Amino acid sequence: MVGVGHPRGASVADRLPRTGERGAVPRQGSSDPRWALDATAVLLLVEDDAGDALLVREVLADSGLPMEVTWCKSLAEARVFLDASPYSVCVLLDLHLPDTHGLGAVRLVRDAAPDAAVVVLTGVAENEAGLAAVAEGAQDFLAKDGLDAEALSRAVRYALQRKQVERSGAELQASRLLARENARLERGLLPTPLLRGAGCQVASRYTPGRDHALLGGDFFDVVESEDGTVHAVIGDVSGHGAAEAALGVCLRVAWRAAVLSGCVGARQLELLEEIIGAERAADYIFATLTVLRIAKDRSRMSVIRAGHPGLLVSTSRGIELFEPAPGPALGLLPGRARWPETELPAHDISAVTLFTDGLFEGVVAPARRLGEEGLLAVARKHQALRGRPFVDAVVEDVAALTASHGGLADDVAVLHLATNGMS
Repeated sequence: MVGVGHPRGASVADRLPRTGERGAVPRQGSSDPRWALDATAVLLLVEDDAGDALLVREVLADSGLPMEVTWCKSLAEARVFLDASPYSVCVLLDLHLPDTHGLGAVRLVRDAAPDAAVVVLTGVAENEAGLAAVAEGAQDFLAKDGLDAEALSRAVRYALQRKQVERSGAELQASRLLARENARLERGLLPTPLLRGAGCQVASRYTPGRDHALLGGDFFDVVESEDGTVHAVIGDVSGHGAAEAALGVCLRVAWRAAVLSGCVGARQLELLEEIIGAERAADYIFATLTVLRIAKDRSRMSVIRAGHPGLLVSTSRGIELFEPAPGPALGLLPGRARWPETELPAHDISAVTLFTDGLFEGVVAPARRLGEEGLLAVARKHQALRGRPFVDAVVEDVAALTASHGGLADDVAVLHLATNGMS
């Protein structure tokens, strides 16, 4: 490395802190808000020459930077500090250290602390090396010869602010990618119903849980076959995230394909069981499901439940919670599961509402969840409504009831449908 002259006065050993200790540079404020720094930000000086380290520290003392300084003599010591530091860090990095040399030092610091800002310290004849370090990922470089307080202060502040801009840009890009992924998954999970006329009205709503912005594994679909039979499904894959959402898309698409190919009833559930066994990422993942068929003459409705909640049925007597005979969730008993099919008259049914468990599992009082009976009470308050107004009123009422106890913690999917003749 390039050496520099030592200031007169106390010896270097007397005037420098021990390796790895914080220095005593005073925290001074900045009068210009444009230069304001995070009050917790720290400065890490990585320099093996005690004379150069003393020079940098004395210039720092005159710079007015409101930062404490830690001095390390090697990259290994610096990495220990960076691993343990919870604060924003600006690294003043010499390129000639006992355990590394040249641009490799910049790469190693970035690998150890991707969020740290880096200012490279060079010798008088090393401007090209400084520029190469910036190309490698450092935020700035300074020549130690002729180093002054203003240049050092500016370089450190710029480096920290540039790193913050870099992080913000990366976060914005990640947010955009997440939004695009969410939109693709939404198109797969929440499709446009495949209807062949005006005889069926569908209203739906999906609300992600508070702990995740990405859609989870809830899905639903409605298909009207050529003979006028209305088929509907609602399901919920265990867990949250892109993998669960992708599995939900797979199951929904498979269900639609089964309906269009004429595969219905228990055979349809057997098919979906095979698919979840082949497509899930782990054996413990399962999916609950409800499928129903409304006959083309609207006289009968058939329902199969695979570990899923019941459904709300609207008749001339009001709204009731209907819980058909249950079967196991998909994926729990591969090759051994059986799903009974329940059939009931539909001449007095005006609408049916399917939902996932996120709609009734919210907490409404200490140690008390809303529950399905609580949901039924909410639905009955709004039984004069139909279609989307009914769905919105129920979901918003439930959200209000749970708001003071954490809100809707899980994804909520609701599918409401009515057909002409179901009255």
